[in-house]
Amino acid sequence: MEFYTYGERNKPTLMLLPGLGVSHEIFLPLTELLKDRFYIVAAALDGFLIGKPSQFTSVDDQAVQAIRYVQENLGGRLDVAYGLSLGGKILSRILERNEIVIDHAIMDAAPLLPLPKWSVDPLRYYQSLNVWTCYHWTGFWRWVFHSHYFDVLLDECRKVWPSGKGKAVRDGYKDVYTHKLESISGADINFWYGTKEALVARPQVEHLKSLCPDARIEIFKGMNHGQLLVDHPEEVAERILKYA
Repeated sequence: MEFYTYGERNKPTLMLLPGLGVSHEIFLPLTELLKDRFYIVAAALDGFLIGKPSQFTSVDDQAVQAIRYVQENLGGRLDVAYGLSLGGKILSRILERNEIVIDHAIMDAAPLLPLPKWSVDPLRYYQSLNVWTCYHWTGFWRWVFHSHYFDVLLDECRKVWPSGKGKAVRDGYKDVYTHKLESISGADINFWYGTKEALVARPQVEHLKSLCPDARIEIFKGMNHGQLLVDHPEEVAERILKYA
């Protein structure tokens, strides 16, 4: 795991945790909007580093590395943490371990529940093929989807695929979808998702609310998985700025 910092150290702290198959650079438009108001730490996950061979370890290991970084460099406290997809799963595990203080936590479409055991292997190999396709057939998929959202995701696949290739994707997917969030601690816990991913997101929300009835849920009309961050970083920034 690697950590990239932006902004001045005396500002409120913000940690950004990316999703599976993308790099920390997916946050660059967001960091540009927030670096004057926050000291930002963007994590790069093992298995998805840029220009460096690596393999995904586990959600728990990534959470431990992030916790250790905060303890050693930020006094054991974050003003805000934002996790996208797999990053949200890692953030949920950080909150579950309750070893650092996070004043405001945002899990964007985080998978908090396991899938049925029979489905995990077929789906993780499908996901690996999907990312491989994005890496090798970028021009074709740009033509199919014809949108900035998919352009960015395809470019991200190209950046990180050489790091861990299919094994990192398969190992990450399996670990994400074979563990259930058992408890959660935090003063302000938020869960975001888009209407186009509601079928998958709603069970995660129900589970989160059973553990933390005060968790705040925000639903974004017309948005797909990760699309709010990619297409509307200014809206994400505006919401995070409330905590500055």
